[in-house]
Amino acid sequence: MVDPLAGLRVLPRRRLAHLPTPLEPMPRLGARLGLASLLVKRDDCTGLGLGGNKVRKLEFNLGAAQAAGADCIVCGGVVQSNMARQVAAACAKLGLACHLGIMSGRLSNTEPGYGSNGNILLDRLYGAVVHDIAWSEDRNARLRAIADDLRRAGRAPYLVPYGASDALGAMGYVLAAEEIIAQCPEVAWIVHASGSAGTQAGLLAGVDVDAQAARVATDVQRVGREAAALLGVAARWDDACVAVADAWCGAAYGVPDATTDEAIHLGARLEGFALDPVYAGKGMAGLIGMARGGWFGRNETVVWIHTGGTPGLFAYPETMARVGRIVD
Repeated sequence: MVDPLAGLRVLPRRRLAHLPTPLEPMPRLGARLGLASLLVKRDDCTGLGLGGNKVRKLEFNLGAAQAAGADCIVCGGVVQSNMARQVAAACAKLGLACHLGIMSGRLSNTEPGYGSNGNILLDRLYGAVVHDIAWSEDRNARLRAIADDLRRAGRAPYLVPYGASDALGAMGYVLAAEEIIAQCPEVAWIVHASGSAGTQAGLLAGVDVDAQAARVATDVQRVGREAAALLGVAARWDDACVAVADAWCGAAYGVPDATTDEAIHLGARLEGFALDPVYAGKGMAGLIGMARGGWFGRNETVVWIHTGGTPGLFAYPETMARVGRIVD
């Protein structure tokens, strides 16, 4: 039998994640939503650096970096970036220096501890060198400048894109799709939070968390085309298959709304999850809203991917306290 992923299996890869991640039923939430078969793919349990979906991607990005002889990694993200935290942890494990361009100012209002707790605390714990970048600055140019400075100092830097969202990073979620199908051949829907596009490019279904659905869809199409070409199946890619649900993203990135609050509440009280209000909370809000909106057949099997983000809870103490006071 011809292996459709043969091209992927020869790519440089560093095993970093605890795989396969569990696929668990969510019977109480499923009953609340009128779904007979609702499951969660626990990609919050990938292990490294408190887990999350980016570890899958970094297996390929950092595999390529080491194959190229890199001794340091440059990557960018916002203050509470889950990606930055997982890059820092992976670099620590692999013995690579880590330089993070951390962008402040994306949110006009933040909660106590936002700038020092959660993910940014872990970035520093894992030994990353943090470079402060204003949101108004040309972020890509600044990251390239950091890499250039390292090169001039005799280092061999490798620039990992935001979210590890390029064709290489998407390979992590091509394998995740294979993993889900092996665990649950009857799966009809896969739903998850989508922001920087790489996860969705590998899977092809997503709930916008950035309040920029058109931009997310365009990025997914671009990365998806590149990933399909890397796999040798470019002719089979279809932009029309990209779907980004945009009704549950809140007013802006990092700003929860009533649907986010309800999703965090129901995830906690019905299934024992602690969902952050930036990514997983909005992804769960999308799942709930889609179920109520009739997207799924009652007897279809729906898999929701928990993409992680637990450290982000500690940057939103007021939001989490408010949700904790909700009474059924």
